[in-house]
Amino acid sequence: MVPFLRILGIETSCDETAAAVVERDAEGHSNVLSDVVLSQLDEHSAYGGVVPEIAARAHVEALDELIEEALTRANVSLNDVDAIAATSGPGLIGGLLVGLMTGKAIARAAGKPLYAINHLEGHALTARLTDGLSFPYLMLLVSGGHTQLILVRGVGQYERWGTTIDDALGEAFDKTAKLLGLPYPGGPAVERMARDGNPDRFDFPRPLVGEARLDFSFSGLKTAVRQAAQDIAPLSDQDVADICASFQKAVSRTLKDRIGRGLQRFKAESPTTGEKPALVVAGGVAANLELRGTLQALCDKNGFRFVAPPLRLCTDNAVMIAWAGLERMATGAAPDALDVQPRSRWPLDSNAETLIGFGKRGAKA
Repeated sequence: MVPFLRILGIETSCDETAAAVVERDAEGHSNVLSDVVLSQLDEHSAYGGVVPEIAARAHVEALDELIEEALTRANVSLNDVDAIAATSGPGLIGGLLVGLMTGKAIARAAGKPLYAINHLEGHALTARLTDGLSFPYLMLLVSGGHTQLILVRGVGQYERWGTTIDDALGEAFDKTAKLLGLPYPGGPAVERMARDGNPDRFDFPRPLVGEARLDFSFSGLKTAVRQAAQDIAPLSDQDVADICASFQKAVSRTLKDRIGRGLQRFKAESPTTGEKPALVVAGGVAANLELRGTLQALCDKNGFRFVAPPLRLCTDNAVMIAWAGLERMATGAAPDALDVQPRSRWPLDSNAETLIGFGKRGAKA
């Protein structure tokens, strides 16, 4: 039987600095003792996006205090934790260096094992923390850097069924917001404006809808939004609201088609376990209530359980990093050596063919 375990988690992959202490009992039940997140929104909003150098500097300035606060809120010391889990990729390399090096230093000084965690695996396993899901299940990962449909077979066992061939969905939201003069971050701003808009005013394209492949494309949709805005410029507030609503409708219809096909494949290929099959949505864009509603209705129609973690666990956080470390420990996985290096690109399914090329640091998707 797996023993009771407690981990300190550290997350610094982008523009949130986070630390958390999480427990896992012998039956696999979780207990979040502390969850501390410091957003860098004010530092980056003037630039309309995340500035890597500013993000890394902010992590350096805040991380030590956040770790101390997480331990204090949890009412534990380093002696009371069994291991350290720190995000090792993918993400901005400067931020990753800050968090991983801090995790290494703590592990060395306290004599604790270190687990270098894939940020995407943290998202993939969060539903087991919040909802106690059993394997396998299907996950839609939608964030600023990723749009992927992944079969989650087990801890460390991931099969990518679909990915974006150009822009991630979160990136499309952010670029649409910037084009329309909306504040950063773009996703929430577009969602707010869409509430007062007419979703039928603009007939934006639904990329790849109807195709058997399960990949995504949002570049053409983004281009169509720009063209529509240019054609009716200067834009009134109502114009902006209508564009946002029409954009969001196009995204919802695209996801309905892409994910609907994925649900059918899951039912055809996955063994029957007696439990209702599940679709998990994870990542920052999962906070969009319109998209959640679309996916909920789709799951209801296809006999799937729809699982969306609480909004605070959809965006970057250290709880998911700590939990991924606990899940790895529970499988008996060996800790990482202290010379482990951060990886700005680190696909969950390393065997999947990349659709948008390689860079110096590896596969982009």
